[in-house]
Amino acid sequence: MYLDVADLRTFYDLPIGRLLRVLIGGQIRTFWPDLTGQSLLGVGYAGPFMRPYLPSAERCIAAMPAQQGAVPWPREADNAAALVEDDRLPFSDAAFDRAIVVHALDHCANPGELLRETWRVLAPGGRMIAVVPNRRGLWSQSELSPFGYGRPYSRSQLKALLRGSQFEVMRDTEALFMPPTRARFVLRSARTWEGIGKRFWPAFSGLLIMEAEKQVFRGVPADGKRSPLRVLKPVFIPDGAPAGMKPIRRTHGNPEFLKKT
Repeated sequence: MYLDVADLRTFYDLPIGRLLRVLIGGQIRTFWPDLTGQSLLGVGYAGPFMRPYLPSAERCIAAMPAQQGAVPWPREADNAAALVEDDRLPFSDAAFDRAIVVHALDHCANPGELLRETWRVLAPGGRMIAVVPNRRGLWSQSELSPFGYGRPYSRSQLKALLRGSQFEVMRDTEALFMPPTRARFVLRSARTWEGIGKRFWPAFSGLLIMEAEKQVFRGVPADGKRSPLRVLKPVFIPDGAPAGMKPIRRTHGNPEFLKKT
């Protein structure tokens, strides 16, 4: 079940929400430091993490699910947000180079359908970053943030979901090692928590961040016939055949006459 978009916007305007923008966005930018000239799609509520790419990307579109609701985005420019059905995105095939999926896989009714639609609108070789709450982490158990209201994932579950939707997992990382709290002294030491957590307890991060690439496979004919490559048939010359007879070799109905030896 999706959270209301007004609650999501309010959270990211709070001090703790602004901190999460920095911590999560920093990990995303280690994967994608520059998207100059590329098109970017955000699915769910990805606006806070797409903002750094606004000046350089060819275009940025925030696709907000109807069950969640939509708000204008970005605030300082012309609206680039669209209200969508998460299993029927209103974009043509191969329309985007990159996609960020956040507050979506953990809230939608059918994650597989959402990923298949994301796969469809990505160009061949296009890449996606998925951000989800970690099943082992404290943030999935706390209602302090939107990450505590949806469906958490383990690393293996998220990888299996992506691979089942024709994505190849490229790399992954973690974020949010500090405890879920609004205490100012904890928020001020957030970067210290991140550094220590990555080194000593990476399995217990609050979030999993995974990058995957769209895979396109060549289909197999439904009738089971071979590909139209030339397949040589064996040549047989019956005993007692006339000396001048030239045996015939066939390649899918096209005769090839062998030279007499």
